[in-house]
Amino acid sequence: ARPFGYDFWYQPRHNVMISTEWGAPKRLANGFNPADLEAGHYGQCLHVWDWNTHKHIQTLDLGEEGAIPLEIRFLHDPAAAEGYVGCALQGTVFRFYKTQKGDWAAERVIKVPVKKVFFFFWFGLITDILISLDDRFLYFSNWLHGDVRQYDITDRRNPIWWVFLGGSIQNDGPVKVLEDSELDSQPSPRIVKVHKCLVVRSPQMLQLSLDGKRLYVTTSLYSAWDKQFYPELIKYGSVMMQIDVDTVKGGLRLNENFLVDFGAEPEGPALAHEVRYPGGDCTSDIWL
Repeated sequence: ARPFGYDFWYQPRHNVMISTEWGAPKRLANGFNPADLEAGHYGQCLHVWDWNTHKHIQTLDLGEEGAIPLEIRFLHDPAAAEGYVGCALQGTVFRFYKTQKGDWAAERVIKVPVKKVFFFFWFGLITDILISLDDRFLYFSNWLHGDVRQYDITDRRNPIWWVFLGGSIQNDGPVKVLEDSELDSQPSPRIVKVHKCLVVRSPQMLQLSLDGKRLYVTTSLYSAWDKQFYPELIKYGSVMMQIDVDTVKGGLRLNENFLVDFGAEPEGPALAHEVRYPGGDCTSDIWL
């Protein structure tokens, strides 16, 4: 058994499954405490498994930059022996790949710059990641910063467009940014016109339409963490938004005429999480 577990993805042609780590359930269930990280209660490794025998064959330690590796995705091409994993804590994305020797390795290919705020640095907290079915675009959400990013990964090692949907660093939010290497000013709050709803929450789970043109985003991570970082989620519930994707030139734009408000559910407010397409989608389809 491995110390921690979370997500996994597999490629049958390469007889491999790779799993990730979050942390000790008793620790993360009460919210995030940096002391738990220092005490080793959160993971930073990928685990490689033999798909047929179910045996563990290798561990890839991603180091501090790879702390809390959550969602993992192989390329959809069934012959591909590489993919990406989003590492939440320091806002990094690692590419993992099969080497010429036949074992597995990983390298950091993306790092979201931190925002300097009062007394400390504010990381993006990458909580979800997905790859379009044509293996051209990689998407991920920065749950604390409040944006969704799109990378062209046709050059697998050097994967920008992004759109802000809320988050803690918007200009009327709880976090005052003092230094930012990416933005000249803190982003303004977003309003979805169809419900005249001010987006006070932040992008979390992602799902992409099969044609790659509509990216759906929900806002709840995990109730204890929701309560800690976005307490209004507990009061008002989560929402689902739609981002329109330019699949030709690249680019993202919030669709201001689409919103599903789970706070209005009869038994609500509800904290909706995963999005799935009937019959398969970008985060579940694996080809033999």
